[in-house]
Amino acid sequence: MKALIARLNHETNTFSPVPTPLEAFAPTYGEQAWQANKGMRTAMAAFIDLAEQWGASLVTPVSAMANPSGPVDAGAYAQLTQRIVDAAPGCDAILLDLHGAMVAEGSDDGEGDLLARLRAAAPGVPLAVALDLHGNITEKMVRNADVMVGFKTYPHVDMYETGEHAGRLLGQMLRGEARFQVCWRQLPLMSHTLRSTTLEGAMRDAVDAARALEAGGLPAATVFAGFSLADIAAPCVSVVATCRAEALESAQAAVDALAQQIWQRRSGYVYRSEPLADSLRRAAGLARGATRPVLLLDHGDNCMSGGTCDTMDVLQAALAQGLSGIAVGPVCDPQAVAQLIAAGEGAQVEIALGNKVALQRIGLHKQPLVLRGTVGAVSDGSYTVTGPIYTGQRCHMGRSVRLDTDAAQIVVTEQTHEPWDLGVFHCVGLDPTQARFVLLKSRMYCRPVFVPLSAGLVECDSPGVTTSDYGRFPFEHVRRPVYPLDAL
Repeated sequence: MKALIARLNHETNTFSPVPTPLEAFAPTYGEQAWQANKGMRTAMAAFIDLAEQWGASLVTPVSAMANPSGPVDAGAYAQLTQRIVDAAPGCDAILLDLHGAMVAEGSDDGEGDLLARLRAAAPGVPLAVALDLHGNITEKMVRNADVMVGFKTYPHVDMYETGEHAGRLLGQMLRGEARFQVCWRQLPLMSHTLRSTTLEGAMRDAVDAARALEAGGLPAATVFAGFSLADIAAPCVSVVATCRAEALESAQAAVDALAQQIWQRRSGYVYRSEPLADSLRRAAGLARGATRPVLLLDHGDNCMSGGTCDTMDVLQAALAQGLSGIAVGPVCDPQAVAQLIAAGEGAQVEIALGNKVALQRIGLHKQPLVLRGTVGAVSDGSYTVTGPIYTGQRCHMGRSVRLDTDAAQIVVTEQTHEPWDLGVFHCVGLDPTQARFVLLKSRMYCRPVFVPLSAGLVECDSPGVTTSDYGRFPFEHVRRPVYPLDAL
C-alpha cells in the first residue's frame, strides 16, 4: 500500500500587509518532510505513525507551514499544491494536514481547490483531512473529502490527536470496514477569535456537544469557529461530521440540531472590546499589591492572526498612563534591531520604534514611537519551547535586542513571532516574572505558559489588522446578511 501524506498550513488574513511568499512556509520535501514531522505533535506526525503501522510505503511530497499573514503568493501556492497533486497518482490513500482558511492570489478557497484537483488526479482514492478549528469550510472542501476532522481545542493542543482520529477512520475505509461521507451545516455567523476558545463559554459547550455526538456513535463531529478576518464569501462558523454513508440522513439531522443550538447562542461568539484606556486602568488596579505580573494581551496586533507585530498603541497608552515595570515582547522592527546592534550593548540610544508597516487595507498609517534607553542585550533570538504547544520545537525570532527604558524593557526582533514561551524573554536575559506588567502581542497561545505565572490578565484591543472591532474592516466579499455585521 502506498500512502500520500502532506502538510500545508496557512491561515490567511486578507487585511494583513504581511506578505506570504514561498520562503514564509520554510517548506521541506520528500525525506526531509518526513523528518520534519516524525516524533512531533502535528497531524502529519500522526498520519506517519499510522501509515507505518499499516506497513504502507510513504510518499511525503511536502511539509509547509507559514504563520498567518496576507494572501499566499500565487507562485508559492501553485508550487506547493502541485507537489501534492503530482504525488497522488498511484497512491492508495491520501492524508492531508491542512489549515482550512487559506486564501491565495487567484484562489479564495485554497484547500477546496487543492482537494478538487486531488480528486481529479486520483479518483476513488480514500482521502482524509485534518483541519484547524478556525477553518473556513466550503462546499468544495466537503464534497472532495471522505473524512474530515478538526481540532477540538483552542489553544490548540490536540493537533496530533486530530490527525490520529482522521487517519484511524481512513484506516477503516482501507480495510473495507466502512464507507464514510462528510456532511455539514454552515451558519451566517462570524465568530470573534477570542470567543472561539474551548476553555469557556458558548464554544466550549458546542465542542462538548460535538464530543457527545461522537460518544453516541458518530465517527467524527467538529465545530469550526471559522476565521473571520478573511474577506471571502463565508468566513463563518460550521458544523461538520464524518458519518457512515448509510447513516447520512441521521448524521445530517444531528449536525443541523447542533448548528441550531449554536445559532441560539450566537451572541456568545461575539467579543465586545472595552476602550483601551479602560483596559489599562483596570490592569493598573490589578497590579496594586500584586506579587506577580499582570498580563496585557495586545490582541489587535497578534502575528498568529496576521498582525504586523509592530504596532505601538498599547505600549504608548500604557506609558501615557504612567505604568512602569513593563516587559514587552516581541516587537518586530528589523530596522531598529540593526540600529541597536550597531550601537552596541550598553550604548545609550534614541530610537524610533515600531509602527513602520502601513496598515493600508484598514486605512491606518502610524508614526513610530520615539524612545530613549540602553541597549541591554543582543542575541540570535533562538530558544526551545518548553510546552505545552509545540513542545521541544526550536524557535527563531531573528536577531533580537533588549532595549531598556525607564518604564519598560522591550524585546525587539527581526521577525514576527508568537510568544509561545518564556524563552522569548530569556534569550535576551530578561525574566518577565519580575516585571509588574508583561505586554504580549497575543490572543491565546501565550496563555498556557504565562497565565499561571501572572496575577491577572487584561485583553487590550488596539487598532491593528487583528482587532476585534469588525467596524475597522472594509468587508466587500462577505455574503450578507451575517451576524454580527447585521442584526439577525
